[in-house]
Amino acid sequence: MKILVSGSSGLIGSELVAALIEEDHEVVRLVRTKPVDGELRVSWDPESRQLDASLLGGLDAVVHLAGENVATRRWTPAQKKRIRGSRVEGTRFLCETLAQLKNPPKVLVSASAIGYYGDRGDEILDESSPPGSGFLADICRDWEAATRPASDHRIRVVQLRFGIVLSAHGGPLAKMLPPFRFGLGGVVGSGRQYISWIAIEDAMRVIRMALVAENLRGPANAVSPSPVTNREFTKALGHVLHRPTLFPLPAFAAKLVLGEMGKELLLASTRVSPRKLLEAGFEFRHPDLEGALRHVLGK
Repeated sequence: MKILVSGSSGLIGSELVAALIEEDHEVVRLVRTKPVDGELRVSWDPESRQLDASLLGGLDAVVHLAGENVATRRWTPAQKKRIRGSRVEGTRFLCETLAQLKNPPKVLVSASAIGYYGDRGDEILDESSPPGSGFLADICRDWEAATRPASDHRIRVVQLRFGIVLSAHGGPLAKMLPPFRFGLGGVVGSGRQYISWIAIEDAMRVIRMALVAENLRGPANAVSPSPVTNREFTKALGHVLHRPTLFPLPAFAAKLVLGEMGKELLLASTRVSPRKLLEAGFEFRHPDLEGALRHVLGK
């Protein structure tokens, strides 16, 4: 297949591009920089709505992963605007462009996140659950709605609601590793909040399945079937690294240092089930946390 990939330099995108090329797909990167001669790249500027649609001919599929990282800096009003613009407005612009093509791609796999559900305690959530409240929930709801121009033009759209993607090379786990390796890890807040996660290898396999599974459309939770509490996650990571986990981060400290971002990213509880993936026949290679951690950390 000829597949357009946005966000190809990110944690998921870089792994995905390598996997697709290894499977002999023709991968075209959608980038914000000027393409180099000979490279399969298309340049776009979603802020100024610049994208040469004539360069998108012959696409079979699109994987849209681009978006401002929500955890890079404190959520100031300006940062919130960047996050919303990159996810919502960027997605809408891309989908409007795809919808105008004479021969649009058959499928669009677009990233979303389990932030859609908000802070829901120990409630078990699947794709039929209503959205929650808060900044991330609002963003995810509008982010998914922004794909409507594509689905309205008979492009099969799959919105993958990713949980925490476990990788030693980036994302939340990579940030946790230094303090945990020094024996400075510990539970965050009460430790009772649920974490829904997925190993990077399974995340890649979910995307590749979404590209070809005709019965999969709409939102789908890209998470392991085994969510854990923060306390359980902390214990498992300490066990895999053979380190104690005696240094907790109190809830008040997370809120003081990170503000709203700390409350939604570290203290919110989201217990998510991958119901639609399981019904579609997806089989996880890393369904349990300790096994997934050992795999991604080479332990």
